[in-house]
Amino acid sequence: MMIHAEADNSSRVDLKKRIVATSMEAFSSRGVKSVTMDEIAMMLGISKRTLYEVFEDKETLLIECLLTHRAKMNAFVDEVLANSSNVLEVILKCYKKSIEDYQRTNIRFFKEVKKYPKVNELIDCNRKREREESVEFFEKGVAQGLFRSDVNFDIIHTLVYEQLDLLLSSELFARYSFMEVYEAIIFTFLRGVSTEKGDAILEKFIIDHRDQNKS
Repeated sequence: MMIHAEADNSSRVDLKKRIVATSMEAFSSRGVKSVTMDEIAMMLGISKRTLYEVFEDKETLLIECLLTHRAKMNAFVDEVLANSSNVLEVILKCYKKSIEDYQRTNIRFFKEVKKYPKVNELIDCNRKREREESVEFFEKGVAQGLFRSDVNFDIIHTLVYEQLDLLLSSELFARYSFMEVYEAIIFTFLRGVSTEKGDAILEKFIIDHRDQNKS
């Protein structure tokens, strides 16, 4: 009986992982609204009843998708931290990783995800924690001589997020891609807070980054 219980539990964990992976790919590429629970069940080859036994509704599933993505990003950051010589190097590696994620993401995902109250609450909670970690991180950069000491990084971090939120509802994306807007915000922000030492590292990264995108 114990063996059967462990096997059933293992199968359920595997099923949950499959559901999350399939759903996150669909949500990211097409937006949240256009992907139904019926469709997710069909893509996985399972019954809708089985899907609802694992996730009671789309919002619960969406929350698990976001938590799984956050865990993967945390693991990535830990690996980068262990193999980087300074905080700006970490930031730029994380930027490249975010570019890879965003290139696979439909802009509708960012707009529609906030229409779910519990998801929005989770995003706000994560953002508060990220703000505290970001401020501490940038202060390390100040100590390393990469960032200016006369900058309030709490304010700057908040402004960057506010800009992105505001732009999602603007007409700017009718003229430019999300990636162009995202790059303009991040690079302008980093240039503004960098010292001469930090700026030299940043400008080399920007040149290399744009050369790679041309090829």
